[in-house]
Amino acid sequence: MKTMTYRKLRVIISGGGTGGHIFPAISIANKLKEVNPETEILFVGAEGKMEMEKVPAAGYKITALPIAGLQRRLTFKNIVNDLMVPFKLVASLIKAGRIISDFKPDIVIGVGGYASAPLLWRATGKKVPSLIQEQNGFAGLTNKLLARRVGRICVAYEGMERFFPAERITFSGNPIRSEIHAYTDEDRKKGCEFYGLDGNRRHILVVGGSLGSGTLNKAVRKWISDGCPGGEDVEVMWQCGKYYKQGVDSFMEGKDLPYIHYSDFIARMDLAYAAADVVISRSGASSVSEICAAHKAAVFVPSPNVAEDHQTHNAMALVRKNAALLVKDSDAVDALFKVALELVQDRERIEEIEKNAGTLARLDAAQTIVDEVYRLI
Repeated sequence: MKTMTYRKLRVIISGGGTGGHIFPAISIANKLKEVNPETEILFVGAEGKMEMEKVPAAGYKITALPIAGLQRRLTFKNIVNDLMVPFKLVASLIKAGRIISDFKPDIVIGVGGYASAPLLWRATGKKVPSLIQEQNGFAGLTNKLLARRVGRICVAYEGMERFFPAERITFSGNPIRSEIHAYTDEDRKKGCEFYGLDGNRRHILVVGGSLGSGTLNKAVRKWISDGCPGGEDVEVMWQCGKYYKQGVDSFMEGKDLPYIHYSDFIARMDLAYAAADVVISRSGASSVSEICAAHKAAVFVPSPNVAEDHQTHNAMALVRKNAALLVKDSDAVDALFKVALELVQDRERIEEIEKNAGTLARLDAAQTIVDEVYRLI
Protein backbone atom coordinates (compact mmCIF):
# COMPACT_ATOMS: atom_id res chain seq x y z
CA MET A 1 0.00 0.00 0.00
CA LYS A 2 1.22 3.47 -0.87
CA THR A 3 2.43 5.48 2.13
CA MET A 4 0.28 8.53 2.84
CA THR A 5 2.05 11.90 2.62
CA TYR A 6 0.45 14.52 4.82
CA ARG A 7 1.37 17.78 3.13
CA LYS A 8 0.23 21.19 4.32
CA LEU A 9 -3.38 21.93 3.40
CA ARG A 10 -5.87 24.78 3.47
CA VAL A 11 -9.14 23.35 4.78
CA ILE A 12 -12.62 24.76 5.35
CA ILE A 13 -14.83 22.81 7.75
CA SER A 14 -18.48 23.83 7.67
CA GLY A 15 -21.55 22.99 9.73
CA GLY A 16 -22.73 22.95 13.31
CA GLY A 17 -25.84 23.95 15.20
CA THR A 18 -25.49 21.27 17.88
CA GLY A 19 -22.68 19.59 19.77
CA GLY A 20 -23.33 16.49 17.67
CA HIS A 21 -22.01 18.35 14.62
CA ILE A 22 -19.46 20.59 16.30
CA PHE A 23 -17.42 18.14 18.37
CA PRO A 24 -16.78 15.70 15.48
CA ALA A 25 -15.75 18.69 13.35
CA ILE A 26 -13.26 19.81 15.97
CA SER A 27 -11.93 16.23 16.25
CA ILE A 28 -11.32 16.18 12.48
CA ALA A 29 -9.56 19.55 12.68
CA ASN A 30 -7.38 18.33 15.55
CA LYS A 31 -6.34 15.26 13.57
CA LEU A 32 -5.56 17.37 10.48
CA LYS A 33 -3.29 19.56 12.64
CA GLU A 34 -1.75 16.47 14.23
CA VAL A 35 -0.69 14.92 10.91
CA ASN A 36 0.61 18.29 9.66
CA PRO A 37 0.77 21.20 12.14
CA GLU A 38 1.18 23.71 9.28
CA THR A 39 -2.29 22.96 7.89
CA GLU A 40 -4.54 26.04 7.93
CA ILE A 41 -8.16 25.52 8.97
CA LEU A 42 -11.13 27.86 8.75
CA PHE A 43 -14.54 26.95 10.19
CA VAL A 44 -17.75 28.31 8.70
CA GLY A 45 -20.83 28.24 10.92
CA ALA A 46 -24.25 29.83 11.23
CA GLU A 47 -24.84 33.17 12.93
CA GLY A 48 -25.94 32.83 16.54
CA LYS A 49 -25.36 29.08 16.75
CA MET A 50 -23.30 27.15 19.26
CA GLU A 51 -20.29 26.75 16.97
CA MET A 52 -19.59 30.48 17.16
CA GLU A 53 -18.61 29.93 20.81
CA LYS A 54 -17.26 26.37 20.86
CA VAL A 55 -14.96 26.55 17.84
CA PRO A 56 -12.93 29.61 19.00
CA ALA A 57 -12.72 27.97 22.45
CA ALA A 58 -11.02 25.01 20.72
CA GLY A 59 -8.47 27.37 19.14
CA TYR A 60 -9.79 27.70 15.58
CA LYS A 61 -10.95 30.66 13.47
CA ILE A 62 -14.59 30.74 12.44
CA THR A 63 -16.72 32.97 10.25
CA ALA A 64 -20.51 32.96 10.08
CA LEU A 65 -23.14 32.74 7.36
CA PRO A 66 -26.55 34.39 7.91
CA ILE A 67 -28.27 31.07 7.14
CA ALA A 68 -31.34 29.91 9.09
CA GLY A 69 -33.61 26.89 8.91
CA LEU A 70 -37.38 26.62 8.62
CA GLN A 71 -39.21 26.37 11.95
CA ARG A 72 -42.14 23.96 12.20
CA ARG A 73 -43.93 25.38 15.25
CA LEU A 74 -46.51 28.02 14.33
CA THR A 75 -45.58 31.17 16.26
CA PHE A 76 -45.27 34.80 15.14
CA LYS A 77 -41.49 34.69 15.65
CA ASN A 78 -41.20 31.50 13.57
CA ILE A 79 -43.40 32.91 10.80
CA VAL A 80 -41.10 35.95 10.54
CA ASN A 81 -38.07 33.63 10.56
CA ASP A 82 -39.50 31.43 7.79
CA LEU A 83 -40.29 34.44 5.60
CA MET A 84 -36.64 35.51 5.87
CA VAL A 85 -35.16 32.07 5.11
CA PRO A 86 -35.01 32.46 1.28
CA PHE A 87 -33.29 35.84 1.59
CA LYS A 88 -30.81 34.48 4.15
CA LEU A 89 -30.09 31.51 1.89
CA VAL A 90 -29.24 33.78 -1.05
CA ALA A 91 -27.05 35.98 1.18
CA SER A 92 -25.32 32.88 2.53
CA LEU A 93 -24.61 31.51 -0.94
CA ILE A 94 -23.07 34.84 -1.95
CA LYS A 95 -20.95 35.03 1.20
CA ALA A 96 -19.94 31.37 0.92
CA GLY A 97 -18.64 31.99 -2.59
CA ARG A 98 -16.63 34.97 -1.36
CA ILE A 99 -15.15 32.93 1.54
CA ILE A 100 -14.03 30.20 -0.85
CA SER A 101 -12.49 32.70 -3.28
CA ASP A 102 -10.62 34.47 -0.49
CA PHE A 103 -9.41 31.43 1.48
CA LYS A 104 -8.69 29.21 -1.57
CA PRO A 105 -9.14 25.86 0.20
CA ASP A 106 -7.59 22.62 -1.02
CA ILE A 107 -10.66 20.82 0.30
CA VAL A 108 -13.97 21.58 2.01
CA ILE A 109 -15.48 19.31 4.67
CA GLY A 110 -19.16 19.42 5.65
CA VAL A 111 -20.39 17.97 8.93
CA GLY A 112 -24.11 18.73 8.62
CA GLY A 113 -26.13 21.65 9.92
CA TYR A 114 -27.39 24.83 8.27
CA ALA A 115 -24.06 26.36 7.26
CA SER A 116 -22.71 23.36 5.41
CA ALA A 117 -25.37 23.47 2.67
CA PRO A 118 -24.51 26.82 1.02
CA LEU A 119 -20.77 26.40 1.67
CA LEU A 120 -20.55 22.92 0.13
CA TRP A 121 -22.91 23.88 -2.69
CA ARG A 122 -20.64 26.73 -3.75
CA ALA A 123 -17.46 24.69 -3.21
CA THR A 124 -18.62 21.83 -5.41
CA GLY A 125 -19.78 24.35 -8.01
CA LYS A 126 -16.23 25.73 -8.06
CA LYS A 127 -14.81 22.17 -8.38
CA VAL A 128 -13.14 22.28 -4.95
CA PRO A 129 -12.63 18.71 -3.63
CA SER A 130 -15.31 18.12 -1.00
CA LEU A 131 -16.20 15.54 1.63
CA ILE A 132 -19.15 15.23 3.99
CA GLN A 133 -19.43 13.36 7.27
CA GLU A 134 -22.81 11.96 8.32
CA GLN A 135 -22.91 11.23 12.06
CA ASN A 136 -26.35 9.64 12.30
CA GLY A 137 -28.00 6.39 11.27
CA PHE A 138 -30.61 8.36 9.32
CA ALA A 139 -29.08 10.89 6.93
CA GLY A 140 -29.85 14.57 7.39
CA LEU A 141 -31.47 16.62 4.62
CA THR A 142 -28.37 18.75 4.00
CA ASN A 143 -26.11 15.76 3.45
CA LYS A 144 -28.67 13.99 1.26
CA LEU A 145 -28.85 17.08 -0.97
CA LEU A 146 -25.05 17.26 -1.22
CA ALA A 147 -24.33 13.54 -1.63
CA ARG A 148 -24.08 13.48 -5.44
CA ARG A 149 -21.96 16.63 -5.56
CA VAL A 150 -19.17 15.61 -3.17
CA GLY A 151 -16.26 13.25 -3.70
CA ARG A 152 -16.59 11.22 -0.49
CA ILE A 153 -19.17 10.51 2.22
CA CYS A 154 -17.91 9.26 5.59
CA VAL A 155 -20.58 7.47 7.63
CA ALA A 156 -20.88 6.02 11.12
CA TYR A 157 -23.55 3.37 10.59
CA GLU A 158 -24.09 0.39 8.33
CA GLY A 159 -26.73 0.44 5.60
CA MET A 160 -26.25 4.07 4.56
CA GLU A 161 -26.47 3.04 0.89
CA ARG A 162 -30.20 3.79 1.16
CA PHE A 163 -29.31 7.47 1.37
CA PHE A 164 -26.02 7.87 -0.49
CA PRO A 165 -24.29 6.49 -3.61
CA ALA A 166 -22.60 3.30 -2.39
CA GLU A 167 -19.42 3.91 -4.38
CA ARG A 168 -18.77 7.17 -2.51
CA ILE A 169 -19.26 5.82 1.02
CA THR A 170 -16.47 5.18 3.53
CA PHE A 171 -17.39 3.62 6.87
CA SER A 172 -15.40 5.76 9.28
CA GLY A 173 -17.37 5.94 12.50
CA ASN A 174 -17.81 9.23 14.36
CA PRO A 175 -14.76 11.19 15.55
CA ILE A 176 -14.84 11.66 19.32
CA ARG A 177 -12.83 13.47 21.96
CA SER A 178 -9.46 11.77 22.35
CA GLU A 179 -9.75 11.53 26.14
CA ILE A 180 -12.70 9.13 25.91
CA HIS A 181 -11.60 5.47 26.16
CA ALA A 182 -12.29 2.20 27.98
CA TYR A 183 -11.74 2.70 31.70
CA THR A 184 -9.92 0.69 34.36
CA ASP A 185 -10.70 0.30 38.06
CA GLU A 186 -8.02 2.89 38.72
CA ASP A 187 -9.79 5.31 36.35
CA ARG A 188 -13.04 4.68 38.21
CA LYS A 189 -11.33 5.57 41.47
CA LYS A 190 -10.00 8.81 39.95
CA GLY A 191 -13.45 9.70 38.67
CA CYS A 192 -15.03 9.11 42.07
CA GLU A 193 -12.38 11.24 43.77
CA PHE A 194 -12.73 14.07 41.24
CA TYR A 195 -16.50 14.27 41.65
CA GLY A 196 -16.56 13.50 45.38
CA LEU A 197 -18.43 10.22 44.96
CA ASP A 198 -18.69 7.25 47.32
CA GLY A 199 -16.66 4.47 45.70
CA ASN A 200 -18.73 1.80 47.46
CA ARG A 201 -21.96 2.87 45.76
CA ARG A 202 -23.26 2.18 42.27
CA HIS A 203 -23.27 5.26 40.02
CA ILE A 204 -25.74 6.47 37.42
CA LEU A 205 -24.72 9.31 35.11
CA VAL A 206 -27.60 11.32 33.61
CA VAL A 207 -26.44 13.46 30.72
CA GLY A 208 -28.84 15.49 28.62
CA GLY A 209 -26.44 17.11 26.18
CA SER A 210 -25.04 20.61 26.03
CA LEU A 211 -28.41 22.32 26.60
CA GLY A 212 -29.91 19.63 28.82
CA SER A 213 -33.01 17.50 28.31
CA GLY A 214 -36.41 18.41 29.72
CA THR A 215 -37.57 14.80 29.65
CA LEU A 216 -34.53 13.42 31.48
CA ASN A 217 -34.78 16.20 34.06
CA LYS A 218 -38.47 15.43 34.63
CA ALA A 219 -37.62 11.75 35.11
CA VAL A 220 -34.97 12.57 37.73
CA ARG A 221 -37.28 14.99 39.52
CA LYS A 222 -40.12 12.47 39.65
CA TRP A 223 -37.82 9.79 41.06
CA ILE A 224 -36.63 12.23 43.73
CA SER A 225 -40.21 13.34 44.50
CA ASP A 226 -41.20 9.68 44.92
CA GLY A 227 -38.48 9.26 47.56
CA CYS A 228 -35.74 7.76 45.34
CA PRO A 229 -37.19 4.21 45.42
CA GLY A 230 -34.61 1.48 44.78
CA GLY A 231 -31.73 3.91 45.13
CA GLU A 232 -30.52 2.98 48.61
CA ASP A 233 -26.96 2.22 47.45
CA VAL A 234 -26.98 4.39 44.29
CA GLU A 235 -25.33 7.74 43.64
CA VAL A 236 -26.47 9.96 40.76
CA MET A 237 -24.47 12.44 38.69
CA TRP A 238 -27.05 14.64 36.95
CA GLN A 239 -26.16 17.06 34.18
CA CYS A 240 -29.33 19.13 33.92
CA GLY A 241 -28.17 21.66 31.29
CA LYS A 242 -27.77 25.43 31.35
CA TYR A 243 -31.31 26.06 30.14
CA TYR A 244 -32.86 24.12 33.04
CA LYS A 245 -30.42 24.98 35.84
CA GLN A 246 -32.51 27.68 37.52
CA GLY A 247 -35.56 25.44 37.72
CA VAL A 248 -33.53 22.55 39.10
CA ASP A 249 -31.97 24.86 41.69
CA SER A 250 -35.46 25.76 42.92
CA PHE A 251 -36.55 22.12 42.96
CA MET A 252 -33.50 20.97 44.92
CA GLU A 253 -33.59 23.82 47.44
CA GLY A 254 -33.97 22.54 50.99
CA LYS A 255 -33.61 18.87 50.03
CA ASP A 256 -31.05 16.81 51.94
CA LEU A 257 -29.83 14.52 49.15
CA PRO A 258 -26.07 14.02 49.53
CA TYR A 259 -25.97 11.24 46.93
CA ILE A 260 -27.45 13.30 44.11
CA HIS A 261 -24.95 15.65 42.49
CA TYR A 262 -26.23 18.00 39.81
CA SER A 263 -24.71 20.66 37.58
CA ASP A 264 -25.53 22.42 34.34
CA PHE A 265 -22.36 21.24 32.59
CA ILE A 266 -19.81 18.46 33.01
CA ALA A 267 -16.33 19.68 32.14
CA ARG A 268 -14.55 16.33 32.57
CA MET A 269 -16.76 13.87 30.73
CA ASP A 270 -13.92 11.37 30.68
CA LEU A 271 -13.91 11.17 34.48
CA ALA A 272 -17.71 11.17 34.64
CA TYR A 273 -17.79 8.17 32.29
CA ALA A 274 -15.03 6.51 34.33
CA ALA A 275 -17.08 6.76 37.53
CA ALA A 276 -20.40 5.69 35.97
CA ASP A 277 -21.77 2.16 36.05
CA VAL A 278 -24.78 3.09 33.91
CA VAL A 279 -25.28 6.11 31.65
CA ILE A 280 -28.69 7.62 30.91
CA SER A 281 -28.47 9.71 27.76
CA ARG A 282 -30.12 11.06 24.66
CA SER A 283 -28.89 9.21 21.58
CA GLY A 284 -27.29 11.90 19.51
CA ALA A 285 -24.53 10.56 17.30
CA SER A 286 -21.63 11.89 19.38
CA SER A 287 -23.11 10.59 22.63
CA VAL A 288 -23.62 7.12 21.17
CA SER A 289 -20.08 7.02 19.77
CA GLU A 290 -18.53 8.20 23.05
CA ILE A 291 -20.49 5.66 25.10
CA CYS A 292 -19.27 2.87 22.80
CA ALA A 293 -15.68 4.10 23.08
CA ALA A 294 -16.04 4.29 26.87
CA HIS A 295 -17.43 0.70 26.93
CA LYS A 296 -20.39 1.84 29.03
CA ALA A 297 -23.84 0.35 29.59
CA ALA A 298 -26.39 2.94 28.53
CA VAL A 299 -30.12 3.51 28.67
CA PHE A 300 -30.95 5.72 25.70
CA VAL A 301 -33.96 8.02 25.55
CA PRO A 302 -34.10 9.21 21.92
CA SER A 303 -35.26 12.79 21.49
CA PRO A 304 -38.49 13.03 19.48
CA ASN A 305 -37.65 16.63 18.51
CA VAL A 306 -35.12 15.84 15.79
CA ALA A 307 -35.36 15.47 12.02
CA GLU A 308 -36.45 12.06 10.73
CA ASP A 309 -36.36 10.61 14.28
CA HIS A 310 -32.64 9.94 13.73
CA GLN A 311 -31.89 9.46 17.43
CA THR A 312 -34.10 6.36 17.51
CA HIS A 313 -32.18 4.97 14.53
CA ASN A 314 -28.88 5.68 16.34
CA ALA A 315 -30.02 3.93 19.52
CA MET A 316 -31.57 0.94 17.77
CA ALA A 317 -28.27 0.21 16.01
CA LEU A 318 -26.96 -0.67 19.50
CA VAL A 319 -30.15 -2.16 20.96
CA ARG A 320 -30.33 -4.72 18.14
CA LYS A 321 -26.84 -5.91 19.12
CA ASN A 322 -27.58 -6.02 22.86
CA ALA A 323 -25.23 -3.07 23.34
CA ALA A 324 -27.72 -0.68 25.00
CA LEU A 325 -31.27 -0.35 26.34
CA LEU A 326 -33.93 2.04 25.07
CA VAL A 327 -36.80 3.82 26.82
CA LYS A 328 -39.17 5.90 24.69
CA ASP A 329 -39.35 9.60 25.46
CA SER A 330 -43.10 9.29 26.11
CA ASP A 331 -42.45 6.58 28.74
CA ALA A 332 -39.36 8.07 30.33
CA VAL A 333 -40.81 10.09 33.21
CA ASP A 334 -42.48 7.02 34.71
CA ALA A 335 -40.26 4.16 33.48
CA LEU A 336 -36.71 5.44 33.02
CA PHE A 337 -35.38 5.12 36.56
CA LYS A 338 -37.01 1.74 37.07
CA VAL A 339 -35.11 0.43 34.03
CA ALA A 340 -31.84 2.14 35.00
CA LEU A 341 -31.96 0.97 38.63
CA GLU A 342 -32.63 -2.63 37.61
CA LEU A 343 -29.66 -2.46 35.25
CA VAL A 344 -27.24 -0.80 37.69
CA GLN A 345 -27.73 -3.67 40.16
CA ASP A 346 -27.20 -6.39 37.52
CA ARG A 347 -23.42 -6.57 37.16
CA GLU A 348 -23.49 -9.50 34.73
CA ARG A 349 -25.86 -7.66 32.39
CA ILE A 350 -23.73 -4.52 32.62
CA GLU A 351 -20.60 -6.47 31.68
CA GLU A 352 -22.40 -8.04 28.70
CA ILE A 353 -23.65 -4.69 27.41
CA GLU A 354 -20.25 -3.04 28.00
CA LYS A 355 -18.52 -5.76 25.99
CA ASN A 356 -20.98 -5.47 23.10
CA ALA A 357 -20.84 -1.66 23.07
CA GLY A 358 -17.05 -1.76 23.03
CA THR A 359 -17.02 -3.89 19.87
CA LEU A 360 -18.89 -1.10 18.05
CA ALA A 361 -16.38 1.62 18.95
CA ARG A 362 -14.33 3.20 16.16
CA LEU A 363 -11.40 4.93 17.83
CA ASP A 364 -9.69 5.63 14.48
CA ALA A 365 -12.60 7.58 12.97
CA ALA A 366 -10.82 10.94 12.74
CA GLN A 367 -7.74 9.34 11.18
CA THR A 368 -9.90 7.48 8.64
CA ILE A 369 -11.59 10.74 7.61
CA VAL A 370 -8.27 12.57 7.37
CA ASP A 371 -6.89 9.82 5.13
CA GLU A 372 -9.95 10.18 2.88
CA VAL A 373 -9.31 13.94 2.73
CA TYR A 374 -5.78 13.35 1.44
CA ARG A 375 -6.93 10.68 -1.05
CA LEU A 376 -9.43 13.12 -2.52
CA ILE A 377 -6.79 15.75 -3.24
